[in-house]
Amino acid sequence: MSVKESKSHEGAFVAPAATPSLKESTYSAADDYEPAEVGQQGREREQGGSAFLAYFNVVCVVAGTGALQLPYALRQGGWIDSSIILIRCLYHNGRTRLSSYQEIAQDAFGIIGYWAAFFFSAISLIGVPILYVMLAGQNLHTVTANTTAELTLPIWTIISAIVVGIPFIFFKSLKEVGFTSAFGVLTTVIVVFIVLGAAVQDDRVPRSQVHHDPVIWDQFPIALSSIAFSFGGNPVYCHVEAGMRKPHHWKWVIFGGLSTCVAIYFLTAVPGYFIYGDEVKSPVYMSLPEGPSQMAAAIIITAHVLLAMPILMTSFALDLEKMMHIASPNRPRWLQWTLRLLLRIVYLVVVVIVAVEVPSFGSIMSLLGAFSNCTLIFIFPIVFYYRLTGLFNKPFYELFVGAIAIVLGIVGLIFGSKSAIEELKLEYASQ
Repeated sequence: MSVKESKSHEGAFVAPAATPSLKESTYSAADDYEPAEVGQQGREREQGGSAFLAYFNVVCVVAGTGALQLPYALRQGGWIDSSIILIRCLYHNGRTRLSSYQEIAQDAFGIIGYWAAFFFSAISLIGVPILYVMLAGQNLHTVTANTTAELTLPIWTIISAIVVGIPFIFFKSLKEVGFTSAFGVLTTVIVVFIVLGAAVQDDRVPRSQVHHDPVIWDQFPIALSSIAFSFGGNPVYCHVEAGMRKPHHWKWVIFGGLSTCVAIYFLTAVPGYFIYGDEVKSPVYMSLPEGPSQMAAAIIITAHVLLAMPILMTSFALDLEKMMHIASPNRPRWLQWTLRLLLRIVYLVVVVIVAVEVPSFGSIMSLLGAFSNCTLIFIFPIVFYYRLTGLFNKPFYELFVGAIAIVLGIVGLIFGSKSAIEELKLEYASQ
């Protein structure tokens, strides 16, 4: 039976029987900034952050490495928003606010939905920090090569993780690590203009000799998965919106944030593929001539990923802490703090161990985009939204667009994952 909002004869909202009140039945590891009792998106939260802080969080999480991958995605596939409906799902019963992607899934499809959403969110929120710390380690290793600061790649990877671990381990919520997002956005913009300026001046290959493809159909799914990765903020949005003082401004935050990301991506993806064609690399600054521009881009994007990682990792840590009831009122505060510390250290260690063994930035980015982000961005939000709010009360154009998004998500999930795995096998075999 469809889980839908129902109204009594008096017009008041009545929560479905299968949906418990979060205020009565759950507690959050971040209760100090995530008031579960607020069931109306229009009500203000006195302890919340500003819309500008949420905007910077969105841009910092979504942009950055995505801008560096999109030219390569166009090389793979040729030339050719769920975030709002996801937040609507948080308030679907009209009385209480759900606190995470997983709780939306549970209200829609029960415990199976909960664990499915958790699985794909975990893949994304563990995989992306792995990708980030790997990229930071590779950049630092390259920049310091043949200098007195030269160290091995694994050591630079570990150092990068330690830098990230300080705010991640000791700051409890997104509100406390959010200050890093504004600096992360600034570093992204700087890198985009460095890459754009250096690429435009790069005349090593005549433009007439650069090869482009309108569409490469057999590579389109993996290109779609890379694009999905470049807009893969859905697992974090619930926590970002929870930290806002005025949650009814979310639609403007996400519109402004993603519009900024589109502008950033446009400035790198189109010129990058136009100038380098099928020779473009991932990340795109590796296509630039060796010299100050390439080095500056590598250093600044390293700063970006180190600033963005605490936001991503804190989001997933909050979900884990809630699942494990670490913030239980029955535990003394010192025990809560100790358990939280141990959990986050284990999380960070797992990220480092896997990052040291990963061979390729581009292929891993494509695999993450295909396997997790295609599901979390294209499929789950739309399916959950229709399940929670009804299917036949939607206009035809909305159903049509939703169906197209779901089909794209399935195509990217299946064929994109297959292509990315094959590329990884080739890279491992060549080592």
